Amino acid sequence: MIPTPNSPHTLRRMRPADTDAVLDIWLNASLKAHDFIDDDFWYQQREAMRSAYLPMAEVWVVERDGAIEGFYAMHGQTLAAIFVAPHKQGQGVGSQLLMHAKQQKTVIDLTVYQKNKASYAFYLRHGFVVDREQTDPHTGEREWRMVYQS
Repeated sequence: MIPTPNSPHTLRRMRPADTDAVLDIWLNASLKAHDFIDDDFWYQQREAMRSAYLPMAEVWVVERDGAIEGFYAMHGQTLAAIFVAPHKQGQGVGSQLLMHAKQQKTVIDLTVYQKNKASYAFYLRHGFVVDREQTDPHTGEREWRMVYQS
């Protein structure tokens, strides 16, 4: 476990017992951030997250007082997911997660929906730049591919 400077949060690798909490955060944050995509899409993706996406990624969680408040998942140099519990958003948890990811990799790429303006602005503030525009094959939504290089 890694205590984080100036923060009562602990950053650590995800354990199997964390799976349900991580999935709940992913689902609730996805529903909030992606209101332009039908809710059913996210509910249908939950089992794939559990059985395929999370197991193939390196997943770190941020925890406070025994409760997981957010997580990120890396697959190679791709930031496949970064989500914070909706009631904890805007409190620096996402920045803490992203700073940790940037300490692990010299180059990080990700995709973000163009309609998700808050997340897009978050990544810009953290030094990511748009690499290209593309369409998400799962939703048909336009997205930005963004890259960070230390």
